[in-house]
Amino acid sequence: MTKNTKQQLEFDRKMMRNSLRLAKKGYGFVAPNPLVGATIVKNRKIIGEGWHAKYGETHAEINAINNSIESVESSTIYINLEPCSHQGKTPACSLALIQNKFKRVVISSLDPNPLVSGRGVNMLLLAGIEVETGILKKEALKLNERFFKFIQSKQPFIAIKMANSLDGKIATYTGDSKWITNEKSRLFSHRLRLQYSAILVGINTILADNPVLNVRLKNIKTRNPLRIVLDSKLQISLDAKILDISTAPTLIATTEQAALDKIKQLENLGVQVLLCPVKEGRIDLQFLIEKLGSIGIDSVLVEGGGTVNFGFAKEKLVDKVYAFFAPKLIGGKSAKTGMEGDGFATLSDAIELKNLSYTKMKNDLLIEAYT
Repeated sequence: MTKNTKQQLEFDRKMMRNSLRLAKKGYGFVAPNPLVGATIVKNRKIIGEGWHAKYGETHAEINAINNSIESVESSTIYINLEPCSHQGKTPACSLALIQNKFKRVVISSLDPNPLVSGRGVNMLLLAGIEVETGILKKEALKLNERFFKFIQSKQPFIAIKMANSLDGKIATYTGDSKWITNEKSRLFSHRLRLQYSAILVGINTILADNPVLNVRLKNIKTRNPLRIVLDSKLQISLDAKILDISTAPTLIATTEQAALDKIKQLENLGVQVLLCPVKEGRIDLQFLIEKLGSIGIDSVLVEGGGTVNFGFAKEKLVDKVYAFFAPKLIGGKSAKTGMEGDGFATLSDAIELKNLSYTKMKNDLLIEAYT
């Protein structure tokens, strides 16, 4: 490993920030693969950039090499994730770096898969290439937190999103909820949807709001995630907007309480219906999550309502929380809140969140936290 001077370290961080920026261009298109960006530098000048743009297609390193404006021999490449060392849908990137005679490879984090972690680095070192690791590691780990959880556990990363008034309400006592938060917060919410492989709601949200649950971003190429509805008795109307699968797929998780003819009708519409066991009178969420993982769903954004949110919290399935707070006071004993269900009996049972961060969305406040 090379020993960085302070000046070199700052330059390395600058170039890695560029790679992280490039990696984000893959949001919504690469899952269950990771977000990866690559920056190639020669004589302290960027000569090539690339990112993993779509699942199954060429990786960031290869795209950066192909986009380079001059020979990459003896250059440095900055990658936010260890280059792969095995033949998959595409050839091994570590081998491509060796064949193209790179002088130095700078990496943020190693591959989280314990079966392959470090192999890419070892290949490079054995070929006489300088390798530096750990540059902006914290930022790189956060960028791919969904991928890391999925590759290590085979279960999707689960996040809950709530839009609350300052007194914790997500709707008035009449059910009015449009809009608690401001336009900037709602735009951020759509960007969140782009980052997750699936959006999940309960049947009460469908019955109350009849949402589309798609990604609506102006002038940005997007794809819509899988839409999942928890509906143990199949109460959903066949006219519900979410059943139009022309722009996004829909999966309804139900139980044996569902009518067989209703299941057939939904399947004729192209909707996926998943029969789940019952736990404490509701869909067994652990079973559902394991099934989603088995079909390659690496992340799920839970958008409630309150009973669904608490169900995930009670089963300790939540990895992250996005809680928006608008400067409004709604009140009302029967008004909906972001966490309902039975609730925890004691404060010692309550889930204490950690690693909090705060972002102002004009007058709204977004709190991001982990369990």
